[in-house]
Amino acid sequence: MPRLKNIGYTLLAFAILAPALHAAPPQDFYSAKAAADVDEASQDATAKAAMLATQRAFLDAGVKACATDDRTKADLSNFVVVMHLDASGQITQTWRHGDSPLALCVERYARGKILFVPPRNPFYTSLEISFVP
Repeated sequence: MPRLKNIGYTLLAFAILAPALHAAPPQDFYSAKAAADVDEASQDATAKAAMLATQRAFLDAGVKACATDDRTKADLSNFVVVMHLDASGQITQTWRHGDSPLALCVERYARGKILFVPPRNPFYTSLEISFVP
């Protein structure tokens, strides 16, 4: 009979800990950004350098595709786009902080594209854009 008692405690412990082990996906920009900061910081130096180079090229292409008229070029407000990558590196969800025409366009540009194959799934990363005069 003690064996059943131990199994009961094991199941109870699992039921209590399971939600913490499988945290819910981010529901807003701030929780998504926090997840991106943790995931990006978990990269070793080599992987982080490769990730930053890929992000830079991706952002350059996005800005080139988006900054096509005076409206998107005029408002150079800072913005952040957080992206959820699936196992293949496809951007499956985005969150944005900043409402400039360029921010809106870069977020739309990112959706559905492949960024890089992440080390795990889910993986969150962000593009933080600030313009210096």
